Amino acid sequence: MRLPGSRRFYVALALVALGAVLLANAHLVYVASTSQPQCVEHAGGDFGAAKPSC
Repeated sequence: MRLPGSRRFYVALALVALGAVLLANAHLVYVASTSQPQCVEHAGGDFGAAKPSC
């Protein structure tokens, strides 16, 4: 299979890839800002939270 040699094709392909990355990042930001995780008690130890929100 031979790829098109047109510069317009590769510019369009790059724009579609960039759009997909931007949409995926926007979705991740949206989900991170609208979700509220459950309050979880942290077990003590070396890697516990400094100040739990519970």
